Amino acid sequence: MQKLLVFTNLPDRASAERLAELLLERGLAACVNILAPCRSVYRWKGAVQHDEEHPMLIKTTAGRYAELEQALREGHPYELPEIIAVPIERGLPAYLDWVASETAATK
Repeated sequence: MQKLLVFTNLPDRASAERLAELLLERGLAACVNILAPCRSVYRWKGAVQHDEEHPMLIKTTAGRYAELEQALREGHPYELPEIIAVPIERGLPAYLDWVASETAATK
């Protein structure tokens, strides 16, 4: 089963923590890393924005991606959240097996 690394950014640590807990409780992620704040510069609705954001790295499987994306969209405070998934091509086999077991639809 294909493993994925999903990226998103949250506006503050508290909302990132809440969203991470939700994903873990639902079994949609095996692990969520909430990184140190970063500065994001982007164009939104015709204006350049400068915001502090908390990046999140979410480990999941392709089989749970649709549910994960829906949970991110529902729990994310942004009108248009960044949700980017990239396949994990290689990794420690035992770790990737753990990701699969933690996100299995029926545990």
